Amino acid sequence: MKKSVLLASAAVMMCYFTSCGGGKKTEEASAEDSTEVATAATPEYKLLDLPTVDLSTFPKDKEGWITLFDGKTFNGWRGYDRDTVPSAWVIDNGAIHIKGSGEGEAGAKDGGDLIFAHKFKNYELEFEWKVDKGSNSGVLYMIQEVEGQPSFISAPEYQVLDNENHPDAKLGAEQGIRQSASLYDMIPAKPQNAKPFGQWNKGKIMSYKGTIVHSQNGENVVEYHLWTQQWIDLLSKSKFSKEKEPLAYELLSNCGGPDREGFIGFQDHGDNVWFRNIRIKILD
Repeated sequence: MKKSVLLASAAVMMCYFTSCGGGKKTEEASAEDSTEVATAATPEYKLLDLPTVDLSTFPKDKEGWITLFDGKTFNGWRGYDRDTVPSAWVIDNGAIHIKGSGEGEAGAKDGGDLIFAHKFKNYELEFEWKVDKGSNSGVLYMIQEVEGQPSFISAPEYQVLDNENHPDAKLGAEQGIRQSASLYDMIPAKPQNAKPFGQWNKGKIMSYKGTIVHSQNGENVVEYHLWTQQWIDLLSKSKFSKEKEPLAYELLSNCGGPDREGFIGFQDHGDNVWFRNIRIKILD
């Protein structure tokens, strides 16, 4: 059964300012640079407490890499905001495949985003991805499960896109900020080295004490720092600004919540996309 916690605006702000870098300083540069968010009214929301898995039960190699997807089963995976895997997600020739519904984001009859049911903090995540012509998806991280809200409301996104054929590639306030491997709608991936639709790309996300790096096909293409003035500035210029999306701004400003950790997930955007060779190395 789902457990939910109702968080009012004042309680949220007090929690984050005392536990998330607004009060006590740490030795990390990111915490030293952290900026308190203005106390504007924030919509109430519910955080969900759904089943998680014991990471120690998953295969781990001598270098510390943990296999998150065995190529055969959805062991460890479930839908965002649910305790089962949506039927729109299938296993196809050793890859996780979201079947294109043509109905847009989470529009399939039994679709929605897919997450690995364990919260991560400091890590390196490796994966491969492939898109159909004109397809759109994303890898989201630091996800908090918010009842009735999409996963991106709380999570930065490593964009997955057919740059040549999807219109999103040309949108946004700055050229390239919605192309593959970009921090979606905030930082463009440079260089932009994605392979065409139908070909496999190698992706990597490093998260370490607030420093985030996106890599694509062997090259680092994005770097930024959570919980800093840089991060607040990026949010304020994006579609997740306080004026446009006050709840997203609140959650993303305090990305990862008081424990600064969250789920990793794949986005159902209504298009055919595949993921495989998914593994993680814990950096704690």
